[in-house]
Amino acid sequence: MSQLLATIIAAHGRHYLADADGVKLQCVTRGKKTNVAVGDIVKLSMTSADQGVIDAITERKTLLYRSDQYKSKLLAANLTQLFIVVATEPGFADDLISRSLVAADAAGIAARIILNKTDVTASLARTRERLQPYAALGYPIHEVSARAEPEHAVATLGPLLAGQSSILIGQSGMGKSSLINLLVPDADIAVREISAALDTGKHTTTFTRLYQLGREAAIIDSPGFQEFGLYHLSEGMLERAFREFQPYLGGCKFYNCRHLIEPQCAVLAAVAEGKIARMRHTLYGQLLHESAQTLY
Repeated sequence: MSQLLATIIAAHGRHYLADADGVKLQCVTRGKKTNVAVGDIVKLSMTSADQGVIDAITERKTLLYRSDQYKSKLLAANLTQLFIVVATEPGFADDLISRSLVAADAAGIAARIILNKTDVTASLARTRERLQPYAALGYPIHEVSARAEPEHAVATLGPLLAGQSSILIGQSGMGKSSLINLLVPDADIAVREISAALDTGKHTTTFTRLYQLGREAAIIDSPGFQEFGLYHLSEGMLERAFREFQPYLGGCKFYNCRHLIEPQCAVLAAVAEGKIARMRHTLYGQLLHESAQTLY
């Protein structure tokens, strides 16, 4: 039985669609395993002209996933960068942005923020103000308007995608689909093909999918979600994933300091002095609490 390498470009339940040098193949895992992610490079055994079985996943460079108390959900593998899409309207959740940034830093993936709908000028100044703390941490913010200035959006984001494997995430209503349609020629056609191959009918927004941008780049679109659980991150991973904590780690009185209520904690001192945003430290405490609740 011949074996070949292919990239997973979509997943729906235990059914996957893989791309092997431009040829689309439907495939399944052996047994009940569902630990395959979009972006994975897998070894397939062909079972017919357009179908195969996944024998193995090659070593991943990175893996992005979210988790709740009971289970984890793989978002994508082998990413090099993550774009968080927000907009002037409807309102976005700071919690989701912060959690996404922490997830990216913990996974070793570069993170950027896209501010879409800049043509809605009434809320632009306030939105910029809300994003300022993230800019201060060193996360680039790119302003675009997919609908009003499509050419500018492509000119701004196109070069950032070159040679990268990127994922776009964000809450529903932020204009993520509009951006994908601008950045990926024939995206609508590709979605229909993928839906037909995975037999998902009209449920095209419920799965993550990868689009090739030439040979050297890819962009992954994920369903809009409102929450980003990080129950899988340990205490050590969490303190390192808050980049503004870095200068203070190792400076606490106690070597096993959790940076919550301990005396002579360098991180808490930085929060008190305004060097670390209180909003971010509060999130750190929340994530630390969540990581202690894990049941899987």
